[in-house]
Amino acid sequence: MTLPLHETTIAIVGIGLMGGSLALALREQRACRRLIAITSNPVTREQLLARHIADETSADLQRIAAADVIVLATPVRAIIELLPRVGALARANSLVLDLGSTKREVVRAMEQLPAHLHAIGAHPMCGKDASGFATAEANLYRDAVFVLTPLARTTPEALARAQELVRIVGARPLILDAERHDRLVAAISHLPFAVATTLMHTALELANTDETTWTLAAGGFRDTSRLAASDVTMWRDILLTNHDNVANALRVYARHLDTLAQAIAARDETTLTTFLERAATKRRTLFR
Repeated sequence: MTLPLHETTIAIVGIGLMGGSLALALREQRACRRLIAITSNPVTREQLLARHIADETSADLQRIAAADVIVLATPVRAIIELLPRVGALARANSLVLDLGSTKREVVRAMEQLPAHLHAIGAHPMCGKDASGFATAEANLYRDAVFVLTPLARTTPEALARAQELVRIVGARPLILDAERHDRLVAAISHLPFAVATTLMHTALELANTDETTWTLAAGGFRDTSRLAASDVTMWRDILLTNHDNVANALRVYARHLDTLAQAIAARDETTLTTFLERAATKRRTLFR
């Protein structure tokens, strides 16, 4: 990794929201000498070339052999499945990183890469409830926290290269170990999706007996259920690769939900007010 980033070739595998936004940001910043986009979608490949976002597009993973930096931007379990092939195809001294939302299983798989490759886990803390290249935007990463989870084998040079890539797309790098990352995002990222999905099922159960449910649904329901519309494959993989932490977060949530239910059922105004005020005060201080 002796080349400056602006002289490197970067290959992005998976051109949906995250990979597409990265491609747009890298092109906008002229961050590399050559950008290779690898996707099975022929329409996306045509758009990338027509808009001069990528210098080359392909459906063939073998094209990563031409890259100095390889970014895997597919769903998490696809990343894990791809890594052995990446290890066999990537040229010596290249850097492999991913954009997966869970890190422990990815980092374990990265540890099995050949010794001549550099590797680091990554997770940008941003996104949308829509998916696909059509939803990508160049400023998606701007001002976002971008977690980096080094492996035991990650060199200082590889970490510095990853931080440079993060900063050039406008994000803020934060170094965490994979275990800690997965425990924290279970509560602040994965639990909200699970709650939104459960909310939809609750409303669906009511709507089965009274369709006016959907007529009355307004902004509050729209906002709190928004995440339930997110990409199912992506979220299925997230939940399955962080199953223990998400299950624990759901149990804690269920405990608080039961406290709320009991206070409401008992018309316990003191407990209910304290419960609501504590949440409201913290929420206001976090997001003004």
